[in-house]
Amino acid sequence: MEKPLLIGAVLYDPKVSIIWEIIADFFNENNFPVDVVFYTNYEIMVEALIGGHIDMAWNSPLAWLYSQHLSGNTCKAIAMRDTDQDSISYIVVRKDDSINKLSDLNGEAIALGANDSPQATLIPLQYLIKHGLQPGKDFTYKKFNLLEGKHGDHIGGELEAFKSLEKGEVKASAMLDLNWQTWTNDGTISPDKYMILSKTEVFDHCVFTIGKDFNAEVEKQFLDVLFSMSYENPEHRKMMDMEGLKAWKEGRTTGFNPLKEAVKVLNYFK
Repeated sequence: MEKPLLIGAVLYDPKVSIIWEIIADFFNENNFPVDVVFYTNYEIMVEALIGGHIDMAWNSPLAWLYSQHLSGNTCKAIAMRDTDQDSISYIVVRKDDSINKLSDLNGEAIALGANDSPQATLIPLQYLIKHGLQPGKDFTYKKFNLLEGKHGDHIGGELEAFKSLEKGEVKASAMLDLNWQTWTNDGTISPDKYMILSKTEVFDHCVFTIGKDFNAEVEKQFLDVLFSMSYENPEHRKMMDMEGLKAWKEGRTTGFNPLKEAVKVLNYFK
């Protein structure tokens, strides 16, 4: 390749620059030069991808749908983390409360994450609607709209939603399964005091996205290098631990259906 492949990524946390420095170094060592363009929000990055200003985007699930929305469903999902597959969102409640089933949330308040968070807002809202609870009618909700444009990657709004539950301001909060695991392990959430009331359908998360005119041979070369990264390599492990994966997987689109349904029902793109 005569010039680096330009990959877009959203800088939702300072560690993102370190992650991509390690990835870029590895690709350069394997004679596949890449450069990273950092964005402050996913919408601008997606528009840059569709406009041809970058070659590839590391998309959130909502950014993937936005890519398809703008491109007329012509983009391609080529790779994702192992942890991006089969994610679940939890509806969490206090154990000492009287909430034992979803219908008990009728007439109550629920805490959600950022307005554009698939895991802590959009998918949980659609899940509740699907189970007969209409927002604004059967329950109220409080959004913690931190850093809009970063699609909940920073988890700040998600954590604030739980803190609202902790303070007794609401009866339930929504969070990603991986965050529940992290927060119960590090002591942020006490499993003696809180429980998972219900689980959403499984869904997929982030994905490398390319446009319809992306060169097939370059795509193969990129994936060959990406898939050769190993958790057994200490330098790779450092990046993978920060990025939350143990292996790169082939991209798939079947896992985006719950979010696709939520975006449609909630008229998100309108």
